[in-house]
Amino acid sequence: MDMICLDLEGVLVPEIWVAFSQASGIPELCRTTRDEPDYDKLMRWRLGILREHGLGLKEIQDTIATIDPLPGAREFLDELRSLTQAVILSDTFSQFAKPLMKKLGWPTIFCNELIVAEDGSIADYRLRTENTKYSTVRAFQSIGYETIACGDSFNDLAMIRASKAGILFRSTDAIKRDNPDLPACDSYEELLRLIQANMNKN
Repeated sequence: MDMICLDLEGVLVPEIWVAFSQASGIPELCRTTRDEPDYDKLMRWRLGILREHGLGLKEIQDTIATIDPLPGAREFLDELRSLTQAVILSDTFSQFAKPLMKKLGWPTIFCNELIVAEDGSIADYRLRTENTKYSTVRAFQSIGYETIACGDSFNDLAMIRASKAGILFRSTDAIKRDNPDLPACDSYEELLRLIQANMNKN
């Protein structure tokens, strides 16, 4: 049995922090997991910038409310889910993801949690588990699923490498260059074809 594991940002929806960077006028917040492999380092840096500018959860959620899925993402996901089981594995947070899941037709998502202070500032964050995407793929495998993983960033490589098949979708030139053995594509049609080609393979 196959379980398709998809990254969220950059694969199905635009990068939330990039959108917020543009909305807030803080260019430093454009940095994402495409640029920084160390997720904890990246998040600590982001939270420091938010504190410096007096910004909290509400301001980010206001930006998220304006974000739509990438063109064709909802249709791709609907077609994929008609063929097999699929879940979204993301390092985003439940407080960010909910309105985006509504626009995507409420797919299953495994993500993390923000710790929000009474004044609405983001005090910290809590990972669902260590090495969240990799650990979740291994957990699916432990209960009889074979996984096919798709992502675009450094933090997707572990789940991609742990799966029976992995695909880079709209990734950076640097990541594709450093992982030449991984198939890479830029359209949902090609992504669906690559997933189907690997389904039910032993």
